[in-house]
Parts: sequence; C-alpha cells; structure tokens
Amino acid sequence: MVKIICSYIAIFFAALLTAVTYEMFVFPNHFAPAGINGICTMVQYVSGFHLGYMSLLINIPLALWCLFKVSRPMSIRSLVFICFVSICLFATEALGIQSLAYSTNTGTSTLLGPIIGGIIMGYVYYILCSCGSYSGGIDFVSAIIRHKNPSIRFFRVTFWLNCLIAGASYFVYGKQIEPVLLCILYCFFNTTVGSYLMQKNRAGIAFQIITDRPEEISKELIVRLRHSATMLQGRGMYHGDIVSVLFCVVNREQQHALCEILQKYPQTFAVEIPVTKILGNFHHFSKNGEEIPEWLDAGDLKTE
Repeated sequence: MVKIICSYIAIFFAALLTAVTYEMFVFPNHFAPAGINGICTMVQYVSGFHLGYMSLLINIPLALWCLFKVSRPMSIRSLVFICFVSICLFATEALGIQSLAYSTNTGTSTLLGPIIGGIIMGYVYYILCSCGSYSGGIDFVSAIIRHKNPSIRFFRVTFWLNCLIAGASYFVYGKQIEPVLLCILYCFFNTTVGSYLMQKNRAGIAFQIITDRPEEISKELIVRLRHSATMLQGRGMYHGDIVSVLFCVVNREQQHALCEILQKYPQTFAVEIPVTKILGNFHHFSKNGEEIPEWLDAGDLKTE
C-alpha cells in the first residue's frame, strides 16, 4: 500500500513537471512536442482551445480502450496522470508562471526550449514507467498495437507516429521548417534521456570468473555483496588443468567492490560483461551490500 501511495505522489510530481515544462519551454517557443499533446498544442495554437480540455477529450477514450484490452492498473494510473496534467496546466496558468517562460525577442531560445523540455520530459517518462503508468496518447496507441503484435518494438511505433506530428507542424506553424526541426530535437532528447534512465535502472554487470579458489570467492560475494554465483567446471587449454568458472551478476554500484575481492586472488582471471536488462529474481544492493528499497509500485509491468 505504501508503494502504491508513493507511486501516485510520483505521478502527481511528474504531472506538475509536465505542466511547468509546457508553460515555460514549449508554448513560448511555438513548436509541437511529441505525442498526442503535440496535436493538442497545435490545436491550441490555431483555435485557442485549451490543451487541458483537448487532452482529456482524446485520452479518456484511449485510456478506457486500454483498460479493457491491455491493462487495468496501467490505464487507471495513466488516466490519473492525464487528469493531473490538465489540472496543473490550469493552475500554473492561473498563477502566471508563463511570465517566467524562457523566451526572448531575438529568438535565441528556440533551440534551448526543445532541448530543456525534452530532457525534463524524458525524466518524466522514466518516473511514469517506474510507477506503471504511461503519459497517454501515443503511448496508449502503441500499447494497443503491441498487445495485438508483441514483436513490434514500442519505440519504433512511437517514432513513426511522432514523425507524422512533426510533419503536420510544418503546415500549422505557417509552413516553416523550424517548428519541424524543433519538434524532432525535442523528441530526440525526450527519447534519449528516457531510454538512458530506464536502461540504467535495469542494468547490471556480469562477471565470468575463472579461478582455483571458487569457495573463498563465492563466500565473499555472498557475505560482502549479498549476491551468489553459479559455478561451472572448465579446463584450461594451455596446461590442461581443471578450473572453476563462476558466473555472477551484480549491481553497477558493486563493480568496484567485486574487483577488490578478485584482487586478493592473483591466480584468478575475470571477464566483465555489461548487462542492459535483468529479469527474474534479482535484488538491488548498494556497494556495501545493503538492500536498496523499492519505493514505487510498477503495477503489472505492462509499461516494460
């Protein structure tokens, strides 16, 4: 229950960051961001119809569709995020935060707007995925497509849908190429930062340790790092000696500590292999072997 409460607090924080980013970096620089909100931004630019209302009109039906077709927890949390974003947009606008927007008469902010906005929204996306939520819009469409065809990569679907939005912005913003380039720049930083943070959180380091002291090394791994190892038998082809091969996966924070352990055994040889994603029963520990608690609830992992 505590994790679920923390997840909804994090979702609200992500919604507030989204609203502030739009008011300070997106709207003043006249470009369409990624996703359905990019369409809503263009509609707001042309007609004055507020993004907060437009986002709800588009996302609520998509959320209900995902609720019955894909995932109930993911859809509910995503819908809560969408509602929070609309509320925060109205609130930040009423507080006059747009007066702090990064915009200049000389146009020097046109590049910094999508860069900073994309970086912040990449972090927002990481928070949402950690909470088992999506940002709505194109994420819902991609989830539905992937549900029917799991072999399709999520980011590939999102990329092509965002390309359509970038192309449409050319006609909306006075047939100028600059809004298209700003949209692409925003999408690049959004995707890059979001992907990096998600991979870093799931990553680890695998070690293949060739040694004649497997018991001593395994004991130190268990006591100091609280990770075990799998032992295999091998034969060194130079002398033909029987050796043991330990396979162990640790957190990135524990990489230096494991190297310190191996330095105690001069006849030991190890290979270090980066691991981009770990599945199954794997706990996260600090470099001192203390378990790192999970504060957020990832739902049913449909956002993986």
